[in-house]
Amino acid sequence: MTKHSSLDQRFKMICGTKPALILLVALLQPLFMFGAGTSAAADEHWPDRPLAATDPVALPRFGPLTDDELEMARIAWRYFENNHQPQSGLVNSTHNYPSVTLWDTASYLAGIIAAHSFGLVEDAEAEERLRSVLSTLEHIQLFRNECPNKAYNTQTVQLVNYVNQPAEIGCSAIDMGRMLIWLRIVQQRYPQFEEVPNRIVRRWNFCGLVQEPGVTYGTALAEDGSVRYLQEGRLGYEEYAAKGFSLWGFDVSTALEPEPYETIWLYGVEVAYDSRDPRILGAHNYVVSESYALGGVEFGWDYFDGGQIEDWLPRFAQNIYTVQERRFEATGIVTARTEHQLSEAPYFVYDTIFSNGRPWATMTEGGEFMPQLSAVALKGALGLWALWDTPYTDMIFDLIKPQFDPELGFYEGIFEEGGEPIRTQTSNNNGIMLETLLFKTEGPLLKDLTRVPTAWTQGVDDSMAKANCLPVPQVR
Repeated sequence: MTKHSSLDQRFKMICGTKPALILLVALLQPLFMFGAGTSAAADEHWPDRPLAATDPVALPRFGPLTDDELEMARIAWRYFENNHQPQSGLVNSTHNYPSVTLWDTASYLAGIIAAHSFGLVEDAEAEERLRSVLSTLEHIQLFRNECPNKAYNTQTVQLVNYVNQPAEIGCSAIDMGRMLIWLRIVQQRYPQFEEVPNRIVRRWNFCGLVQEPGVTYGTALAEDGSVRYLQEGRLGYEEYAAKGFSLWGFDVSTALEPEPYETIWLYGVEVAYDSRDPRILGAHNYVVSESYALGGVEFGWDYFDGGQIEDWLPRFAQNIYTVQERRFEATGIVTARTEHQLSEAPYFVYDTIFSNGRPWATMTEGGEFMPQLSAVALKGALGLWALWDTPYTDMIFDLIKPQFDPELGFYEGIFEEGGEPIRTQTSNNNGIMLETLLFKTEGPLLKDLTRVPTAWTQGVDDSMAKANCLPVPQVR
């Protein structure tokens, strides 16, 4: 990249051929004077950036892919070429591990559409891949005949648990929300598949998943084998998934609102977090980049109904960006935090800006703090780069650009301590990177936000609509 060549040269001089994420702040401080005359010293006063601030930090990136960016897309697509299971049409969530979630399958749909748009796959291949995976989604066995299981074997399409053993383990409203978004994107871009997503969603029973007053619920099994419905999602992910349900006409008005939330000040930035107590409810209130980045890439901060901007979303998101930039200014630690996979136990952590009362907490899903596993997540870093065109995100791009295996795809991330890559490849990481590059070329990925969201239920048998609690058709 040439836009900030002096920054590139100094970054390479500091990092050498093996990037270290704890940078020499004294060398980089003069290049990062973000804000009105602010120095980067950790003990100096930071100008406050309250949630009420609405001026954009920077505009998103827009334009054709550069050679470097197209090569990044090509490498990311290799993950899907290597992990595609032709008998089912599904793709492994992790390299060579034949299991997948609904969330990761949505990331595969994103990968197909982006790769097709970039000319990495021909029309016939893209259509065949979409036809195959959609057919499987239309016919998979559902958890208790209600909703997609949280995991499936990609070879047999059998319901499995998280260690890929046959089991029914419940449904995730968050995963379903992401799938609903990408099924709608498929319909918009491939009219020949208009009816297949409708048939997929009509099979799902929403009676327990969308409850009054406009809240989404996931399911789990109690010890006696009965189904438990649990409110699912915290600030960021709850609203992102709810947008998916809303696109199909479900009333999830409460889940779409940010409340209840509180804020904490970090490096002079007011950061919002979910105020529901994890000690009482057993759900951690992770503050991460991914849900906000996906909202920007897929929706462009626009409210799907009538094109109204939900003004809290870009404000919260910009503060998520700014606090990470400011942490780098103050400490020299390159920061782009979200959840990421690992190549060994515990295999998955949430790298947070704030969670469970702690800033910059890296946690397992069980709540164990593991700061030694904190990392720059590639999908989170690329999301920041796409949505905010700044010298900081230019530098992050140059850091993540070489983090791949040329035959397998991009690594999951780079450890903050020591700068070693996380040598594992996943569907979610490579799929989100592909969709983020597609955003750079064409803006928000959802194009038609004015269609009648309940049109897919018109003509559905009344008894079926009532039994599955489908939304009542409306004509606009």
